[in-house]
Amino acid sequence: MTPHHAGRPHIIVLGNEKGGSGKSTTAMHLVVALLHDGFKVGSIDCDARQGSFTRYVDNRKATAAGMLVPLPLPRHIPVERSGADSAIAGRDDEADRLAAALAELTDCDFIVIDTPGSDTSLSRLAHTLADTLITPLNDSFLDLDLLGRIDRDGEKILKPSVYSEMVWDQRKQRAINRGRPIDWIVMRNRLSSLDAKNKRDIGRLLEQLSKRIGFRIAPGFTERVIFRELFPRGLTLLDISRKDAGVTWRISHVAARQEVRELVDSLGLKDARAA
Repeated sequence: MTPHHAGRPHIIVLGNEKGGSGKSTTAMHLVVALLHDGFKVGSIDCDARQGSFTRYVDNRKATAAGMLVPLPLPRHIPVERSGADSAIAGRDDEADRLAAALAELTDCDFIVIDTPGSDTSLSRLAHTLADTLITPLNDSFLDLDLLGRIDRDGEKILKPSVYSEMVWDQRKQRAINRGRPIDWIVMRNRLSSLDAKNKRDIGRLLEQLSKRIGFRIAPGFTERVIFRELFPRGLTLLDISRKDAGVTWRISHVAARQEVRELVDSLGLKDARAA
């Protein structure tokens, strides 16, 4: 049964200022998880120049055309960066483009927005819209530096980074405008084979930083070949149990799919939408 749509869509933004963290993969898996749960889902690619999220959706559409049973699809809109000469005109143009995309998706329950892995005006605009902000983070000191500056011994956080400060500014702006508070979630991806001590150290520092600047920590995805294999067909781990998916089911996929379900459950999106 499709849930009753009440009020405006709940907006989920995938954001950080570093590429290769898994934003587009995470965005697509969240979209499909919500679609499978019967929600009406829209998606927006604010990183249209790179276009990974858009190509993922396009690949999914092409695969769906050859399937016997319908494959759930979002209503997807890529938003291009402005080509205006001045920065002010560019920001205004991008704000209008993003607003037009949102207007087309107002009847959705959720809108999932992917952002560039860099600081752009379009990315900042998207962050201001977030009800839920998800920051995928590779499990390394280098990637942790995105959120907070670490001392030379790797023992403590010295101060928040420029990205954390940007998110803090957006949260303050939401509070000034009496908007819904941003639920910020750092998704801890384990994208490489790291020793147990390194994982403990990263976890300890993330806990320090979460208490200081106010985010939740969610489980992420382990590095698995299956994620790269599914992209050309636009499929996710939530699709591959289908007989017409054309994927040979392996036992490792069970653990990978469980990671996806654990992430979705930890986000509490269904409760957030009902609130």
